[in-house]
Amino acid sequence: MNLRTTLFLAAALAGAAVLAASTRLAAAEPTAQITILYDAFGTDAAMKKDWGFSALVEISGKRILFDTGNDADTFAANVKAKNIDLTSIDFVVLSHRHSDHMAGLNHVLSANPTVKIYAPKEGFGIYGSSLPSTFYRKDESLPSEMRYYDGRPPEVMKFGAAWQRANIELIDKITEIAPGITLLALVSDVPGTRELKELSLAVNTPDGVVLVVGCSHPGIEKIVEAATAINPKIRLIAGGFHLVVATDEVIAKAVATLKDTFKVENIAPGHCTGEPTFAALKQAYGDRYLYAGVGTSLPLSGPGMGAGGRRGEGPVFQEDDLANYRKLAQRENPFGVLKARNLRAELSRP
Repeated sequence: MNLRTTLFLAAALAGAAVLAASTRLAAAEPTAQITILYDAFGTDAAMKKDWGFSALVEISGKRILFDTGNDADTFAANVKAKNIDLTSIDFVVLSHRHSDHMAGLNHVLSANPTVKIYAPKEGFGIYGSSLPSTFYRKDESLPSEMRYYDGRPPEVMKFGAAWQRANIELIDKITEIAPGITLLALVSDVPGTRELKELSLAVNTPDGVVLVVGCSHPGIEKIVEAATAINPKIRLIAGGFHLVVATDEVIAKAVATLKDTFKVENIAPGHCTGEPTFAALKQAYGDRYLYAGVGTSLPLSGPGMGAGGRRGEGPVFQEDDLANYRKLAQRENPFGVLKARNLRAELSRP
């Protein structure tokens, strides 16, 4: 065997080794996607529909459970239908305290009792809280038996959580919890949900921010604005936009802000976004509107986000989907939005 042949064989073997290693790495790299586990619309016959939201976000090497739906049994059934292993979840994000986003947490804890859970910090919150004992007025003229803690309160008073032994970390400001993975902590100023704190998940990728929202009570525009401080390029927004009973004018303004002001590239609305907003966003975004019914997996790779996936409206809504949405939207003040709208109308009167 001459030198040229030897060098050729060595190069070929080296190339084969690199190719094999690349193939193994590609196989080991988890699929980047968002799987909708809980919502009130969808076409997957194996999934149960109900008002609420939950999504499994697989991105940047992490498996993140975002919210846990409205009913523990429905959540458990949908997790089983999608063959989700809750023991392999890296952490859970609970966007806010409303029951349609957290009712399945007991099921998560039954499978993974030590999983890290991020939740918004609120005074006397359901996830636990603490306050300095200076928060209350004291009267030293009272006898000790009439005073809190006999007049000697702890410096910090801790208040219990609904899940006492859960590994919950409370978030009260914008916090990076892992490289490139940030929780946006914002507060609603809308009457009916005023002072409600909500967490949104922002993942900074080479293609821009992937933003997952629960109900957007602080306002979808404010959440997106906070995300642009991380990266001005917003690759995708998925979740609930809280426009389910909004007027056409409010919807049009929100759609224009997302598309024209913030130049959000792709949109995957669900939950409390509302049917008229679905229609408006679909018209505005065309093939960059990703259908996100329960059971849908949204791929987070490829130039069009939906490469190889389902985009557009998907199948036409079934009549039971439409009936459920309309029934929920017509409930008296379902999220405090009707009250807020009426109040704004009263204040605007001369």
